[in-house]
Amino acid sequence: MSASDTSSTPDFSLPATGGTTVALAALRGSKVVLYFYPKDSTPGCTNETADFRDHYAAFRAAGCEVFGISRDSLKSHENFKAKLALPFELISDPDEVACSAFGVIKMKNMYGKTVRGIERSTFVLDADGAIGREWRAVKVPGHAQEVLDFVTTL
Repeated sequence: MSASDTSSTPDFSLPATGGTTVALAALRGSKVVLYFYPKDSTPGCTNETADFRDHYAAFRAAGCEVFGISRDSLKSHENFKAKLALPFELISDPDEVACSAFGVIKMKNMYGKTVRGIERSTFVLDADGAIGREWRAVKVPGHAQEVLDFVTTL
């Protein structure tokens, strides 16, 4: 799928920080950013999450919710959220429900070993729940701003 394709979104309902459950179907009517990242508290993931945090007020002003998703546990997510003082929730997907639905699990080369993990990816869902745009193999610098720039066009 190219970055400009629009398609329907797979639904999921998963536990998130703050004692919440996030169900995509319940978010219809709002724009949503789902950013998938490999692991809490690693340098790239920390920088990416901090960038979304720093742009969060602008996302909300554009009528958009933001959620980070990884395979980490809720406990790990709660610690990561507290450490970065995040104003949005992190979704725990240890069984790869959302990861599989959005096709973000890839074989990656890390330190000379092939490992199965999350390819850093971001999806913007429009108010109807359709994928308005997606980014794969994301490079962190400037990414949150690029996503925000797109969201403001919806």
